Amino acid sequence: MRSSLIPALKASAETETILRPDTDWLQLDFKEIWRYRDLFVILIWRDFAARYKQTMLGPLWFVIQPILTTLVFTVIFGYVAGLPTDGLPPVLFYLCGQLGWSYFAANFNSNSAIFVNNAGLFNKVYFPRLIVPLSAVVSNLFAFLIQAATFLVFFVYFKWFHGTSHFGMDWRIVFLPLVIFQMAALSLGVGLLTSVITAKFRDLMHLSSLAIQLWMFATPVILPLSKFPPKWQWMIALNPMTVIVESFRLMLLGSGIVRPHYVLYSVALTILTLAAGLIFFEKAEKSLIDAV
Repeated sequence: MRSSLIPALKASAETETILRPDTDWLQLDFKEIWRYRDLFVILIWRDFAARYKQTMLGPLWFVIQPILTTLVFTVIFGYVAGLPTDGLPPVLFYLCGQLGWSYFAANFNSNSAIFVNNAGLFNKVYFPRLIVPLSAVVSNLFAFLIQAATFLVFFVYFKWFHGTSHFGMDWRIVFLPLVIFQMAALSLGVGLLTSVITAKFRDLMHLSSLAIQLWMFATPVILPLSKFPPKWQWMIALNPMTVIVESFRLMLLGSGIVRPHYVLYSVALTILTLAAGLIFFEKAEKSLIDAV
């Protein structure tokens, strides 16, 4: 009898599970995210397809929206208000500014209410919650690429068919993928932080759309940084999106103010924002979903 218990005791010891308190600030299990890569792909397609489901024009809205907005900006700010565009064709100036802003805004709008919009999904099955905001960032990247192709069409037209040739792409365009990556990281961090707050205070859901519009007007999308008084330019550069938008214009049109200390500040703030967003999101996902 005693000898028969020994194998059972050994087996129970081998399957012993030790529980420890979670004391780490941040735990990113990339292996766990990779295990759910199939769900990640499904969510990317869901975000991309559901946005314009049952619409007549479908993905063409990715092209129509920036063009219509550019035309409005050109008429109101370019011709009526007479705001300068650094000597660039107004259409290209505003289209390039939107290209540097729209991806950030799309990611923010997609991730600012993650817990509220996905409460039903989070309550039913387990999966790494970070997959949802990451899938939105990748899904919006496809829309960004379509808008970038639209910009290139207008660029070619004004460069070679309209007789306007005093602008061109800068050699620093090789760093454009890094700027896009920074924009994705910054928007992800801001979106995660906002999602935690909106899960507790629903009023912020109504304010987030207004906040992103005000943020755009605080960014050199409509007025270039060069037209601000030099002694005030550093204040505009406190906005981390200022360097990103100006970098887009410098790389794609050869006109923009991008100083090294502005870049270092913007990158540092992006890293801090992303880290804070990931930490608060990870802590919130363990408790907030029951209160949503």
